[in-house]
Amino acid sequence: MLLTFFDIRGIVHYKFVPTGQTVNQVYYLEVLERLREKVRWKRPELFANNSWILHQDNAPTHTALSVREFLATKQITVLEHPAYSLDLGPTDFILFPKIKEILKGRHFDDIDDIRSNTMAALKAIPQNQFQNCFEVWTRRWHRCVASQGEYFEGDHGGIQQ
Repeated sequence: MLLTFFDIRGIVHYKFVPTGQTVNQVYYLEVLERLREKVRWKRPELFANNSWILHQDNAPTHTALSVREFLATKQITVLEHPAYSLDLGPTDFILFPKIKEILKGRHFDDIDDIRSNTMAALKAIPQNQFQNCFEVWTRRWHRCVASQGEYFEGDHGGIQQ
């Protein structure tokens, strides 16, 4: 499993979950702490004025009390994710499709080979695709609000698949 955190400029932090590791609240808190450090290092202007926002879905690990307390204590703003809205997760309409497109049909020798090729695929995504992703994401949010949370047909919104 790969955990990824990105913004309009590209990947900020990623973590391959070790084989057999459950992504529970304890593990996720370690990931979030490392994410804070990566934001401090890679996006110092956002960290300095505390203007970065975390978007995550409603997975139980993300909504656990210890995670919410950590985020509140560290004053990390979280953009709430509507329930049952899988199509509003940017990883689902940029990162995962791009990685799948690049790796599709290939065979790998071992887990390290998979990881290195996955990272190469991530790094191959140009910055304009991340910018486009956030434009599409904004349009999807507006459509969700306009439909008052009701289902609407998916829209690639210009994301080049």
